Amino acid sequence: MERGLLWLPLLAVFIGLAWSGWNEYQKLEAYKLWAEKFDQAKYDIYAVLGHSGDQLTWGKPTRQGPVNLQTFSLRDVQSIWLLVDNKSVSLDQLPQKGKSVELEFILQDEPDPIRVPFTQLSLAAKWCQYLQEIWQKINA
Repeated sequence: MERGLLWLPLLAVFIGLAWSGWNEYQKLEAYKLWAEKFDQAKYDIYAVLGHSGDQLTWGKPTRQGPVNLQTFSLRDVQSIWLLVDNKSVSLDQLPQKGKSVELEFILQDEPDPIRVPFTQLSLAAKWCQYLQEIWQKINA
């Protein structure tokens, strides 16, 4: 009986991990369906981002699919910045790490910038470079 009580917390942890994995799998499957219509798309636990033509769409991933989706045109963007801990950083000299990583889009007619969170600094830097190149081609 005592051994059974010792294994009970381990069983609870295992069930929690299994549910967490299933939940994340459901989010990934919903993301795959959503991402099919984009030229390029990214998924992480903070946000989904999709690019098609001159349109960017981003939102929060859930098991039912992305929610709180916002779409804007790269034609309306004044500048694109990579932020680490709320400070703009150069793509040539990335910091080793940061607590928060975001892409910031400053739009021409909007007072508030759009910030898309990322979990990985390297992935955010690649997306920033990719989107800046497209943005420059569109605005050339």
